[in-house]
Amino acid sequence: MVSNSRINFINTINHKQPDGVVVDFGSTGVTGIHVMIVEKLRDYYGLEKRPVKVTEPYQMLGEVDSELIKEMDIDVIGLFSAKNMFGIPNENWKHHRTLWGQEVLLPGNFNYTHNNKGGIMIYPEGDTSVSPCGMMPKSGYFFDAIERQEPIDESKLSIEDNLEEFGPISENELVYWKNQIDSLKDNDKGIMASLGGTALGDIALVPGLNLKKPKGIRGVAEWYMSTLTRADFIRELYDRQTDIAVANLKRIFNVIGNRIDTVFICGTDFGTQNSTFCSPETYKNLWLPYYKKVNDWIHLNTTWKTFKHSCGAVESFLPLFIDSGFDIINPVQINATGMEPQNLKRKYGDNIVFWGGGVDTQGVFAFGKPQEVKDQVKRECEILNRNGGFVFNTVHNIQANVPFENVIAMLETLKEIK
Repeated sequence: MVSNSRINFINTINHKQPDGVVVDFGSTGVTGIHVMIVEKLRDYYGLEKRPVKVTEPYQMLGEVDSELIKEMDIDVIGLFSAKNMFGIPNENWKHHRTLWGQEVLLPGNFNYTHNNKGGIMIYPEGDTSVSPCGMMPKSGYFFDAIERQEPIDESKLSIEDNLEEFGPISENELVYWKNQIDSLKDNDKGIMASLGGTALGDIALVPGLNLKKPKGIRGVAEWYMSTLTRADFIRELYDRQTDIAVANLKRIFNVIGNRIDTVFICGTDFGTQNSTFCSPETYKNLWLPYYKKVNDWIHLNTTWKTFKHSCGAVESFLPLFIDSGFDIINPVQINATGMEPQNLKRKYGDNIVFWGGGVDTQGVFAFGKPQEVKDQVKRECEILNRNGGFVFNTVHNIQANVPFENVIAMLETLKEIK
């Protein structure tokens, strides 16, 4: 028997009206909840007091486990790679006290040192013999990447250097994904999988946080400039990367088939608060053909829906994302220029699913009163959930310092709507 939760999820991603609002918290690295808030939620629902697993330490996202999924009435669950963004396997969990005093669980190889300002330095694969790749300030709640850009010699610049982390999938990884999907044989929720290898120029990944000695173009500023000054290099990189990605997806599909519903493709941001990072022509020349290569293979060979994350004012890019073959856009930054929900739903609602946009994390959610949060949640759901094509989530992850009463106001409102 298929549950209402799963039926509603399948309906909404296929632009059919669900019975209520479909909700996601924690199925991806961009729809998650900070570990501090996860602990508060466990206390609020009267669940067993125990340290929360940090499933994604770069942003310090906490595990939304089966107990919270039930209490929060979540409709979709996530499957993640065996290793986190620092290249550390998510296994052999150990206790750790955070800089803000919370007891959490981190992977066994999460090895770190302290800098002279009291911050935490993290290392690729947990190897403290190499240079650190990330730093959490003493007063911080998540890590910042440390750039390890070596001087670039144009005569020696090699595509292989920026392909280091995008190789063929291993047999062990295929076994891992089979075990992951087999563990959900009795699942009654929608399934989102972050299979990896399909991100094109995601600035969170460019520095190579999982690499001990990253080579090639690894600096943030250097990368952005390269999209203009080394466009041919970037095109060749994307072409070869997506060839590898499609080959890997074929092998993964042979193992898991259509037992997932949605797949996270890429988190590259194309928007600022008020505009876009590049012109439509640059997107068409540099990204669209390669996104389309991946999305076309998925749509021709699977039933999976493809998920694109891009913050910012990307209304003008939505037709391009649709042309690229994306089925889903996230986080729907409703406070950015041109991102008014009524207009987005009217112009694009038949062609792309809005996953997010449920409450403004930069405005009302962070600084408003609980009643303002409730009012906004109701309003956004009324607009975006019409005729399906909507999965509720905040605009990006729930951060550590959001007022907890606003989190509860949001959840109470969702319960009323559902």
